[in-house]
Amino acid sequence: MDLKTYLSAMTKPERTVFAERCGTSLGHLHNVMYGLKQCATDLAVAIERESAHSVRRWDLRADWPRHWPELIDAAGAPSTPEPITPAA
Repeated sequence: MDLKTYLSAMTKPERTVFAERCGTSLGHLHNVMYGLKQCATDLAVAIERESAHSVRRWDLRADWPRHWPELIDAAGAPSTPEPITPAA
């Protein structure tokens, strides 16, 4: 599920609390949701955790295999088109 779909099911107060649990602001989540800002890796992990895995980190970062190579071939993970070099 994408972040926009996940957040749209919540009331504004619930979205604000969710953002706080993720360690960010609702405004920043909106920037990530609309592609105005890239989702930081630690925020992607927090969103995945706080959404009970409804929003997956690989849905928040197109370059997810570089950051989490251990998730390549995980159940539900998107396929990777080419070999990925892990981030330094």
